[in-house]
Amino acid sequence: MKEIVFQYQMLENASSLSTEDAHLLLMAREATSKAYAPYSQFQVGAVAMLNNGETIEGTNQENASYPVGICAERVLLSAVSSLYSGVAIKTIAISCHNLKGESKNPVSPCGLCRQSLLEQTLRQAQPIKLILSGMEGAIYVLEDAASLLPLSFTANDMK
Repeated sequence: MKEIVFQYQMLENASSLSTEDAHLLLMAREATSKAYAPYSQFQVGAVAMLNNGETIEGTNQENASYPVGICAERVLLSAVSSLYSGVAIKTIAISCHNLKGESKNPVSPCGLCRQSLLEQTLRQAQPIKLILSGMEGAIYVLEDAASLLPLSFTANDMK
């Protein structure tokens, strides 16, 4: 039998993060207010720190014609690819604001976003650190976004 191990760090709050990571998380939490989520009332903000020091943000964008909306993570990845082609992503902070309830649990990317994050990781040949949170409370830190998608499907599978 084989085993897949998933490791992440769980922090009680942002005070345990480095100054840079805490700032990135604050930016992600602030970005949630720019989300267009009139249907789910679940706003998500994602902010990337690039290797060149630039930061880019993305927010979820819903549409009355489900599933036409796009998640914050994929908005972010598209913006990075368009504006900073060839520049690797160092860290992504993702936060959510649930307007219908609490926002204390870390938000985790959906399956489609996990696949997109894996693809970006492979493209840039460098891990992407993830910081996942709500508007308050616990924070998950993963050193490699690719760890969210074990047994993944990649371009190598099509050779």
